[in-house]
Amino acid sequence: MEPQPLDARQELAALAHGLRHAVQRVERRGRLRTPVAVAETQQGSHGELIGEAASLARPESAAVPTAADEQLDLAGLREAVAACQACELCQTRTQTVFMDGDGSARVLFVGEAPGQTEDERGVPFVGPAGKLLTDIIEKGMGLKRSHVAIANVLKCRPPGNRDPQVSEKAACTPWLERQIELLDPLVVIALGRHAAGYLLNSDAPLGRMRGRVKDWKGRKLVATYHPAFLLRSPGFKPECWQDIQLAMAVLNDPQ
Repeated sequence: MEPQPLDARQELAALAHGLRHAVQRVERRGRLRTPVAVAETQQGSHGELIGEAASLARPESAAVPTAADEQLDLAGLREAVAACQACELCQTRTQTVFMDGDGSARVLFVGEAPGQTEDERGVPFVGPAGKLLTDIIEKGMGLKRSHVAIANVLKCRPPGNRDPQVSEKAACTPWLERQIELLDPLVVIALGRHAAGYLLNSDAPLGRMRGRVKDWKGRKLVATYHPAFLLRSPGFKPECWQDIQLAMAVLNDPQ
């Protein structure tokens, strides 16, 4: 699906969230003591928008992911995600979808967002696409699904399975970043164009992002096709297998 167009307020909310998260991280490290509200003193043609962004950026409660920091372990992070109200998806979700597997194999699969079945069960990649992913993990890689980690960029299902909006991705970014820090995977496998494009900050076609191991924030990343796409287009399965072999090579020789 094509991404939905954003209006100015959605873009503003995304910017405000990013600003709030950046300030909070710096404050925790003791390098900044000036509140975000100083932005309200900015003048010029964009002064009104800057002031509104500053008001949106102020921490108000635990409803926003201010707790996604170095003090949370995976169990605490899961609980914090379950209570998250940082974007409007909290109003339509059945439950959050945090992760499946324990990550002990040092492999992390990242998809785009939960679907309807995942929203109902609270587990990522279930149903036909999940079964194919399980086959890739267990029959192809020789690992147990319970020993890898499986997550999504978004922790809540977008209504109607539409594409995630920029503001929703921004709201979930602190959760995903801390999740990756805690899991400490040797290789991240991005499933599908949306997840790969988000992680690599690229709007290139998936064909240009896959096929090689990429360095990503000090980690190794391999992009490949989403299992749901492979169910619709099984002719691409050999290319997916090539990508999985690249990921396995990283596991066998992490240097």
